[in-house]
Amino acid sequence: MTALADAGWLNPLIGLLQGVQLGLLRLLAWLGLAGSSHGQPAWPWPLRLSGENLLIDLGQARRLALTLLVLSLVVLLLLGALVWRRRRWLLLGSVPLLLVLAPWPQAEVVLVPAYPTSFHRSPTGFSAASIAQGRALYAQHCVGCHGADGRGQGPLAAAQAVWPPNLAGPLLWRRADGDLLWHVLHGTKDRHGATTMPAFDRLADAEAWALIDFMKAQGAGQSLRATGVWSQPIGLPEVIVRCEGREPRPLSTWRGQRLRIVAAGSAAALPEDPRVVTVQLRPAASAAQPHVADCVADSPAAWEAFALIAGTDQLGGTQLLADRDGWLRARSAPGKAGWSEDDLLCRTAAGPGSAQDDPPPADGLGALIARMDAEPVRFLKGGFVH
Repeated sequence: MTALADAGWLNPLIGLLQGVQLGLLRLLAWLGLAGSSHGQPAWPWPLRLSGENLLIDLGQARRLALTLLVLSLVVLLLLGALVWRRRRWLLLGSVPLLLVLAPWPQAEVVLVPAYPTSFHRSPTGFSAASIAQGRALYAQHCVGCHGADGRGQGPLAAAQAVWPPNLAGPLLWRRADGDLLWHVLHGTKDRHGATTMPAFDRLADAEAWALIDFMKAQGAGQSLRATGVWSQPIGLPEVIVRCEGREPRPLSTWRGQRLRIVAAGSAAALPEDPRVVTVQLRPAASAAQPHVADCVADSPAAWEAFALIAGTDQLGGTQLLADRDGWLRARSAPGKAGWSEDDLLCRTAAGPGSAQDDPPPADGLGALIARMDAEPVRFLKGGFVH
């Protein structure tokens, strides 16, 4: 799993770029100056600021940060010129000098092509139901070229002008969700304008978003199968959970707490642990499995979604651990007793003051939790901080 380099300053910078662009789009929509595309305000320009390129080219990121500081100073000088009439010309004369001296970054690094949907957000919540719907759509429209595992080895792949990309690689994480939506509904072209993937414009917007959800879940599982880790962060799929004596609630309502997902397969009740909220996952409400936790998610869609992400056809007995932000971080195999730091499958680079600098906790779960808390996920997808 990737981490933002020098995140102490780079992560806020990329977040600032994202916030400014989103704020501008919302302002244009509020003023009625932005059109609509696929149910959300459309980005009106063919370019946008890129956070992902700044992550790759730290030199250009530093130049941009310094340029933004210079522009902030220019704004202060202009405001000062409005109120300080005696020194107005001195202040105004400093402005062009600062603009000339500013270390402007390369435009081709900072600016990347954009689509009307580039800033769109998925309305599905990455739910198990949406993933199940996407699975059926993928089998109908995509498996011929991209293959059952998404690696681009489908029976029709060789007949394409360009070989289909590997959806189990980093492709889906390098592009913004809104860009993926545009490519699904409008197709893709090469630099010469030739079609490399047809447009699936007969899909409804909700179907296209469901297809993207499935591809992300499948990509995470295939990455785990191939490398033994989640090479890119993957969130908990949204499912409905029933807790004894309480109304059903979505899994996301526990955001801010650590979650332990236990797939049915063991008859032993799990002891309560104040460090985690335990949810038992079962393939169906009528499954002949004993309750091992007070909270249960028991739908076929939920079982299939977690099996897909865990990269296994035999989910029973598997345990998964998610951090406070809803990212899946660790997996314990069926039959394994206890946890260890080796179970951490979504990792970041440890920095100063991390859990590695402190004495290890007495138990494996404690060590794993300490590592997760010390190394939070800072995820950049398509140039946007998540």
